Amino acid sequence: MRGMADSTQTLIGPPQAAKKPHSFTHHGITVADDYAWLRDPGYPTVTDKEVLAHLEAENRWFEARMAPYRERIDALFKEMRARIKEADKSAPQKDGDWLYWIEFEEGAEYKKWWRRPVGAADDGSADELILDEVALAEGKDYFRLGAISVSGSGKLLAYAVDDNGSERFTARVKNLETGEMLPDEIPGTLSSLVWVAGDKGLVYSLANEQWRTDNARLHWLGEPLEKDVELYHEDDDGFRVGSSLSSNEKWLIIGASDHETSEARLVRADDPLGDQILVKPRAKGVEYDVDERDGVLYIHTNDTHENFRLAMAPLDNPGEWTTLIAGSDDFYLTGVDLFRDFYVIEGRRAGLDQIEVRYYDDPARVEPIVFPEASYSAGLSNNPEWHMEKLRLSYESMVMPASVLDYDVAAHTLETLKVQEIPSGYDALLYATERLEITARDGTAIPVSIVYRKDRTGAGPLHLYGYGAYGISIDPGFSTARLSLVDRGFAYAIAHIRGGDDMGRAWYKAGKLERRTNTFNDFVDCAKGLIERGFTSAGKISISGGSAGGELMGAVINSDPHLWGAVVAHVPFVDVLATMLDETLPLTPGEWPEWGNPIEDKEAFALIRSYSPYDQVTAQAYPPLMVTAGLNDPRVTYWEPAKWVAKLRELKTDSNELIFKTNMGAGHGGKSGRFESLKETAEEFAFVLWQLGVEG
Repeated sequence: MRGMADSTQTLIGPPQAAKKPHSFTHHGITVADDYAWLRDPGYPTVTDKEVLAHLEAENRWFEARMAPYRERIDALFKEMRARIKEADKSAPQKDGDWLYWIEFEEGAEYKKWWRRPVGAADDGSADELILDEVALAEGKDYFRLGAISVSGSGKLLAYAVDDNGSERFTARVKNLETGEMLPDEIPGTLSSLVWVAGDKGLVYSLANEQWRTDNARLHWLGEPLEKDVELYHEDDDGFRVGSSLSSNEKWLIIGASDHETSEARLVRADDPLGDQILVKPRAKGVEYDVDERDGVLYIHTNDTHENFRLAMAPLDNPGEWTTLIAGSDDFYLTGVDLFRDFYVIEGRRAGLDQIEVRYYDDPARVEPIVFPEASYSAGLSNNPEWHMEKLRLSYESMVMPASVLDYDVAAHTLETLKVQEIPSGYDALLYATERLEITARDGTAIPVSIVYRKDRTGAGPLHLYGYGAYGISIDPGFSTARLSLVDRGFAYAIAHIRGGDDMGRAWYKAGKLERRTNTFNDFVDCAKGLIERGFTSAGKISISGGSAGGELMGAVINSDPHLWGAVVAHVPFVDVLATMLDETLPLTPGEWPEWGNPIEDKEAFALIRSYSPYDQVTAQAYPPLMVTAGLNDPRVTYWEPAKWVAKLRELKTDSNELIFKTNMGAGHGGKSGRFESLKETAEEFAFVLWQLGVEG
């Protein structure tokens, strides 16, 4: 078998993790955790030989079980890759004196960043390569570009790289005029890189030992790191700090926030050591972000309505907010972008993306941008300049490939600049998409977006995807990889369950804290509703989710195992109780507003324990399951899925497949590179097809 060090182990069966008695007690309740030993005490360094041996044994078992399907995996990979235009580039965008774009070369995993002077001939003679990810990634098992920022003068480039998946980036600076790398190097960043003080300084945030950004720091170019200045330090362990420039680039904005509360400070970008302006002190449950134009602050906030309003305040009295656009039950205001002559609001109405142009001198004048389809995903794209006459937009739907559009603000016209090309061919007329409403058990109508081939008949296989956490919406966008299921007779559905903010902020609140189980129930009820509508039948449904979506997978296989024919859980957040009890872990304090604090709150302890997938594994039959993890993952630590799989192996009463793979050199996002990541998708789809008995 490929990758097998010991074929005898394959014949014997899957790895069985040792049980080592361990327990913890809170609120007078003792919880046994016999697989706690799978957490290396030296984490984030993982060197424990017994732990590594177990993970490697699981990887060998994964390879052994998937080995008979390698040809199918390879075929799926080639099929998916053939839908990607290998030599491709983005539509150029003007920023100052330059046009910028990114480009993939034939066969390249990573992109190259280019520019040319505005007005120069488009024949390649004036093109400048400013950053070569291909060269930076050479020889590395993992590579990810984080922040990238060209200075205001266009002469310097700051960028940050992670080469092991730990999400601790090293920032560097390149002189674009000479091509030389400056000696400045900042390790351990986890943030944007913001140019200030006439390109003499960079503002960034370091990740502390708990992988939390509790700071905003100023680095003067050419000076040693010891001379860097901490502009702001956050004392609350649950808050994270980030920095950005105002749209007119006059102000450095330093923000601090958790999942439900935020606070912002402004300091002049040309004098970052000057006096800071606190916009308004934090108040629990109040979120806001801020921008500035002509001495007026524009504040996007949920202080008076959960769906947010847009307020104004004079710069010299920043806490006095007056309403410009009132909050609304019907319109969820998700963002505001200021430009010199107008501003743009983004939001959702009935779950559908909306973009509107508005004017400073005429508040009643509203110009919505109208799109052609009934269900789609659209938003502002890269609009770097203060004075914009055309807005760059992104647009796609479940049947329409991703498109880049320019909207002429004066003429009210849309121009298509680029449509995603699919070299192997794609005919949108072969497919149909619908937006359904399925009634959940408590009477709430849950939207479901679905795509399928028009020649599909009967109750065939169906793949159902969900996330449902952190107020993150799952938009009905396009996927070339998805076609590998749809073209084999699958319907592909996205359940817009509570916990995301697909239908507004109330939708998010209805799936968090004490109402968390709505998320799981919604997903199950969507599956049952799709069965009732004739799309599929019990046992013919494959499901997938990652991270908090992996928690969803764990919850629904505990509650309704018979519905699912195949389950894929990527880096699943399944050991919820133990993680939320461990305030030393990177994310835990900041996550308490999302899940509850079981350390201080007995009811939160009981609720989390009641749905935490690891804690609720029981002796019952489970569906076929594929699980992934990343050894360097700082978000969902590798031991969560490792413990979960071990407990499932111990207790499950069926003989269905259970396979588990840990990426030993990657983090939360799995393998890097546009094609390497496709290989993992091909493995996932091959597993689904195998378990559902779909040929071809």
